[in-house]
Amino acid sequence: MTARIAFPAAATLLRNSLALAAGLLFFGNTALAGPDIQQWTASTGARVQFVESRALPLVDIQIDFAAGSAVEPADKAGLAGLTRGLLDAGAGTLDEQAVSDLSADIGAQIGGGTDNDRTNLSIRSLSSARELNAAVDLAATLVSDPIFPAAVLDRERERAIAGLRESLTKPGTLAARSFNEVAYSGHPYGRNVTAESLATISRDDLVAFHRDHYAARYASVSIVGDVDRATAEEIAVRLTNRLPAGVDTAPLPAPVQPAAQTLRIAHPSAQAHIVIGQPGMAREDADYFPLLVGNYVLGGGGFVSRLTREVREKRGFAYSVYSYFAPQQVAGPFEIGLQTRGTQTTEALKVVNDTLNTFIAEGPTAAELQAAKDNLVNGFGLRLDSNRKILDYVAMIGFYQLPLDWLDRYPRAVAAVSREQVRDAFSRRIRPEHLVTIIAGGDGDVEASSSAGDKGR
Repeated sequence: MTARIAFPAAATLLRNSLALAAGLLFFGNTALAGPDIQQWTASTGARVQFVESRALPLVDIQIDFAAGSAVEPADKAGLAGLTRGLLDAGAGTLDEQAVSDLSADIGAQIGGGTDNDRTNLSIRSLSSARELNAAVDLAATLVSDPIFPAAVLDRERERAIAGLRESLTKPGTLAARSFNEVAYSGHPYGRNVTAESLATISRDDLVAFHRDHYAARYASVSIVGDVDRATAEEIAVRLTNRLPAGVDTAPLPAPVQPAAQTLRIAHPSAQAHIVIGQPGMAREDADYFPLLVGNYVLGGGGFVSRLTREVREKRGFAYSVYSYFAPQQVAGPFEIGLQTRGTQTTEALKVVNDTLNTFIAEGPTAAELQAAKDNLVNGFGLRLDSNRKILDYVAMIGFYQLPLDWLDRYPRAVAAVSREQVRDAFSRRIRPEHLVTIIAGGDGDVEASSSAGDKGR
């Protein structure tokens, strides 16, 4: 059985984006080159990226579409995820069980997902002709001829609604959704899936979304593995030559920076979940490297970051505290996150804000900056140890149309970042007048403390 797409909370989506961004940060070493990426446009109009890798008898393929949640109708939040999730619920002459049986017979692994910008289907196959041909045929059928059975849609929609209702009992989910709504008010990135929006989605909606957005001219096909260029060209055409024509879509608008505000969400948990942030930067941003290198010092470097030192080590306010940028098609979020006891929320917030403000005003020390660059650059060789990881990076480069030597440039760009560039970028881009603070939960700790105090009087 292939994996069903879930409806991850915004925080999960952003963490995924962060993981990729962080991975790329580590993907840098001036002594090592990135993979040799070949790129062309297939006769179908799809962009193709190819890396030949003969180390293992495997081929990894991913086809990305500009069909993420940002292009859903405003009242149909969840449509992109459901459409992607039901690709393998039946396609062509295959029903759901037949898709599962066929993928098992040929040993193919099918995956993929949906985020704000893109939807993708990935497939891993042995490179032997029989298995690879069958896997490519199956993937082409799934993306070109999905059936979207009404009964499966009903089942998956109910499952998604049940999962959503369960997740809404958790303060971390409430904080992430509220941050999304406030930081991206009125923008497609700010929409949250709801039980009501899921309930309105019909099979006709899935058919229309697929017809409009799963077009070859919006597709980016990435292939990594044990095949030659000619075979890769054939695979790309077979995957995309039966796709619908699609429709033109308007470019995403840049998010409007919100006014600073603090929102509290009542919840009986003992731990308060805190999210602080604002729209940060796009995938192609002039401040990309100063912001990412600087963020490593601020809160992206784990135990060596300033936030961890001030919040966790010096004061014990939280087990973990982090910050990240999640670059997307347009400005994705900059976020700081932590959990702390409800009774110490105010103190913890003050430490976080003081640390952030000091960093914005002064930037990193020379020692901090050098340590960050050393870590990022020297980790290069450790971050490229499988075809699947290479595929993730190549697919991102292809979808966002980054330069093919972007990975080669990466270590040089990281090494060239100066203290002044970090200070300048943070002071211009992370502004107190735009920071949104969400505090969800912690009421349980307050109540426990109050009760204990009453008994002692």
